Amino acid sequence: MRLVMISILKMVELINKYFPDLPTEIASKIALAGEVYKDVNSRINLISRKDIDNIFEKHILHSLSIAKIHPLRNNTTLIDVGTGGGFPGIPLAIFFPEVKFYLNDSIAKKMRAVDEIISALQLKNVQTLHGRSEELKQKFDYVSGRAVTNFTDFYKQTSHLLAKKDTSEILYLKGEDVEAELIKSPFSHVLILNLGDYFEEEFYTTKRLVICKK
Repeated sequence: MRLVMISILKMVELINKYFPDLPTEIASKIALAGEVYKDVNSRINLISRKDIDNIFEKHILHSLSIAKIHPLRNNTTLIDVGTGGGFPGIPLAIFFPEVKFYLNDSIAKKMRAVDEIISALQLKNVQTLHGRSEELKQKFDYVSGRAVTNFTDFYKQTSHLLAKKDTSEILYLKGEDVEAELIKSPFSHVLILNLGDYFEEEFYTTKRLVICKK
């Protein structure tokens, strides 16, 4: 129990470092998410064993880079495609309680684990959608993803999900290889941001956020 409390306190310290004005109840739930993930991951392997001890820096805070750099608007909808273990969807859902999140993956086992995490964290603004993104018919204000595939393929698989609004966007987290993928980009409205400009940890020096309008 002591080790768990120390781990949570370290997470809260890092949250306060980058989100000093975040309400205490949200910061505490984000920190708790790390421990919920560790518990679920001990039974269902969502995150590699070598990464689980660094879950906050490499997964939760990474997901929250979207909140740091490009906050979501209230009363909007977001679908997280290829969500896997719920990243970036679950951390963002905690951070933005006024946004409705839909977490999508084609692997049923992962969706069941994500449902367990959602229940444990008592998230009322999240639901899962099992299936292939290409077959979904709904429309959303945002589409998010994290290193699902190369960006061009991700766009082809998901752009039909964007609502026809000037503010609708794809938010994609990937490594620095995304820059090479977009050298000859067919997209006219793409912005690539270096996460290392916003976070001090070495992990972020090779991470990027792509913001793309349809």
